[in-house]
Amino acid sequence: MPCSSCAKQRATLRFPQLRWSSGRGDVLRELRLAGGRPPLPASPLEKPPALQQRDGPHDEEERPIPEDAEGGRLRERGAQPAPATLGRGGGGRGGSLGCQTTYHLAKQGVTSVVLLERDRLTSGTTWHTAGLLWQLRPSDVEVELLAHTRDVVSRELPAETGLHAGWVENGGLFIASNKQRLDEYKRLMSLGKVYGVESYVLTPSQTKDLYPLMNIDDLYGTLYVPKDGTMDPAGTCSTLARAATARGATIIENCPVTGIQVRADDFGVKRVYAVETAHGTIQTPCVVNCAGVWARALGRLAGVHVPLVGMHHAYVVTERIEGIQNMPNVRDHDASVYLRLQGDALSVGGYESNPIFWEEVSEKFAFGLFDLDWDVFMQHIEGAINRVPVLEKTGIKSTVCGPESFTADHKPLMGEAPEVRGFFLGCGFNSAGMMLGGGCGRELAHWIIHGRPEKDMYGYDIRRFHHSLTDNNRWIRERSHESYAKNYSVVFPHDEPLAGRNVRKDPLHEELLRQGCVFQERHGWERPGWFSPGGAAPVLDYDYYGAYGQERHRDYTYNRLLGDEYTFDFPPHHDIIKNECLTCRNALALFDMSYFGKFYLVGPEATKAANWLFTADVSKAPGSTVYTCMLNKRGGVESDLTVSRISPGDPASPLAPTFEGDGYYLAIGGAVAQHNWSHIAAVLQDMKLQCKLLDCSEELGMMSIQGPLSRVVLQEVLDTDLSNDAFPFSTHKLATAAGCTVRAMRLSFVGEMGWELHVPRADCVKVYQAVMQAGARHGITNAGYRAIDSLSIEKGYRHWHADLRPDDTPLEAGLAFTCKLKSGIPFLGREAVEAQKAKGIFRRLVCFTTEEKVPMFGLEAVWRDGKVVGHIRRADFGFAIDKTIAYGYIRDPAGGPVSLDFVKSGSYQLERMGVTYPARAHTKSPFDPDNKRVKGFY
Repeated sequence: MPCSSCAKQRATLRFPQLRWSSGRGDVLRELRLAGGRPPLPASPLEKPPALQQRDGPHDEEERPIPEDAEGGRLRERGAQPAPATLGRGGGGRGGSLGCQTTYHLAKQGVTSVVLLERDRLTSGTTWHTAGLLWQLRPSDVEVELLAHTRDVVSRELPAETGLHAGWVENGGLFIASNKQRLDEYKRLMSLGKVYGVESYVLTPSQTKDLYPLMNIDDLYGTLYVPKDGTMDPAGTCSTLARAATARGATIIENCPVTGIQVRADDFGVKRVYAVETAHGTIQTPCVVNCAGVWARALGRLAGVHVPLVGMHHAYVVTERIEGIQNMPNVRDHDASVYLRLQGDALSVGGYESNPIFWEEVSEKFAFGLFDLDWDVFMQHIEGAINRVPVLEKTGIKSTVCGPESFTADHKPLMGEAPEVRGFFLGCGFNSAGMMLGGGCGRELAHWIIHGRPEKDMYGYDIRRFHHSLTDNNRWIRERSHESYAKNYSVVFPHDEPLAGRNVRKDPLHEELLRQGCVFQERHGWERPGWFSPGGAAPVLDYDYYGAYGQERHRDYTYNRLLGDEYTFDFPPHHDIIKNECLTCRNALALFDMSYFGKFYLVGPEATKAANWLFTADVSKAPGSTVYTCMLNKRGGVESDLTVSRISPGDPASPLAPTFEGDGYYLAIGGAVAQHNWSHIAAVLQDMKLQCKLLDCSEELGMMSIQGPLSRVVLQEVLDTDLSNDAFPFSTHKLATAAGCTVRAMRLSFVGEMGWELHVPRADCVKVYQAVMQAGARHGITNAGYRAIDSLSIEKGYRHWHADLRPDDTPLEAGLAFTCKLKSGIPFLGREAVEAQKAKGIFRRLVCFTTEEKVPMFGLEAVWRDGKVVGHIRRADFGFAIDKTIAYGYIRDPAGGPVSLDFVKSGSYQLERMGVTYPARAHTKSPFDPDNKRVKGFY
């Protein structure tokens, strides 16, 4: 959809001689906006397509279409630019996301929205979707998104249009065949209490009472959510279209998109300029790609990579079943099958390990279906018969096998593309476009209008993927397959993918692999997770779980170790991580953090940019290092990072580039490096500043040596004085280690005295070996990110996108000290922070500990004086204090500010899987609250 951005970009919308087919013979009408109101179709879109399910593509004469083939009304737009929502490749596609985004843009006051549909509304993948809506997911943000979709279809649209939007509330039932699965459901139940989602854990006999046709012989228990339901895709989209056009949006059907014009501005930044269609050109600064399976082809028209694949996704509809009426929808994850109530019948579908890829995506595909491959689908029939035995004697009325788009992590693709400003994504919804459409459509509309969404949408943001991955076909295909195949698997806290691995390796990879490193994957990088005493555990090439004729790996050590992680209890190697943590606390440990993002901000206006970007005052003398945040306009934390002031250096060295003006070295968590890069780049572009952002992440390694003996060991390796006076905390300098130049920084992310060594790639192994050799007699150990997670939460250090998100402010997160509010220096988000400070903090991040040593992982409900006041964002076990530690944001149920006195005065419990545990709230870190250890005082 061509879409309007912010007011700064407002320009006259032009439809230069746009012509569109009326759908009646060869009649063409010419539209000119300059001369007054355009000619209107004979009638607006009155009702949804009369959908029919078929085994194959519809013939042209049988295609279900709206009565009015011309689509919605065209309205005069005045001086507003046109947000354009586009559908499938080769043309727009008005499905769930296209209609929801158009509706929410119009509802938020952007009346110049134009939805371009290549064929008819819903003709791509939406028309054949099952339309299920389950309110509980293992994510607080997703629960909120689903709640909004439900509200739109059950309340907003009927009230606004007087039409039924296709919502049927018959409830949802999650089936558990074992304890682990029911534990997963109990975690969802605890989170649901925070958001008022009614749910109940049922015994097998209670489940039988609710669903008499169900086989309960192999049931362990179920989770029942009475207010789940289904949506009718055609009815919902038709009503959305009617509501959107009533608010001034334009919907044009039979309007293929043939090109997207992109132009570079005076600073070389690529921006959307216009959308070309078969009937004319729309000038617009903003386009939203809601093309589903066809989104990749549409992205190519603008030079944008859209990392998704098309797959066949199927369900069957049974004949009438006596006694099935009014039964809840069922998800039997262990059997990988769902059962959707469809009147007096059931729709049966699921996710298999050998899905069929749609290799050649057809641009002309509309209201079409594939032939069902029964060899692939039969496992779902078997699972369904086991759960509802009457199905064995029930006929199949129709089969529905259509295309769906799937992504590398089974999450949608949203937000502005890094390659082209003004090109937004709203695609890749992994067969969940209907249930997520309302929430995501609203967030996408807000994103377009205000520059960012209201909620934390990082998990869906295209910038969560590094730019080297978004056009890596092997990586996209492997990861999308695995995500599809594991869609119904239990979501364990420490799972790792087997697909798409070994894409990015740091210089110490082979060295650490030999020493038993069990790697995690983040942002394409292989980073150390923990170290197994059993020796090397390499990640092998992806075997597709034995599908497509691939031979499954046998005796796969890494996969076996990963399988040990599949628990909601402490894992078998809990004591190994404990040893890594306590060795760091009592002696020293070396952490390979080479996957970190490492950027330089340099140039004549670098300080001006730094002052605006960073909340802390970083414009200090060279040699200083500052921990800081970056905010958005609303005061939300877009990043936390360290910024070091540097002097110009050797052009041949990645340790310090040459530059004119000022220079800053930025070290950022590797998993969010692309997000940070895009955020900084967008700010620099919008402010038109004379400075450069340089990426040296691949050229530099990074080792962190932490612990009370770190100074003793490093003093043998580095040629510089490491005393407190000569090398105080939060400073850096160039030094020599093992004959190699390094940048040493005195910092810590674990709460101990320590230094980071930033080392040119070619020298990393040599420096690493020198440190390990010097540390050997002092008890040095390798340690990974599982230890960092434990050590950092024990000290109270924040993790971005867990404790800190774009919808959290520094004041709420206890990071007011990072904000230069006492100075007169303006920074992005300052006004919002100052306003919040004056008004009061109405939610606050609080540390909790429990005396009982019970594993927690996040999503646990927080109870205060008998009332739910929030949920846990991040939790781990602190080995030095020997307690479970959890951090979560809490609110006052009465709606008042959350002061420190409010935090201290309550009686708390944390609910884990339906069981509550007494907890203590802390206003300071329970470990080293006076920060003595990082300063070298033990």
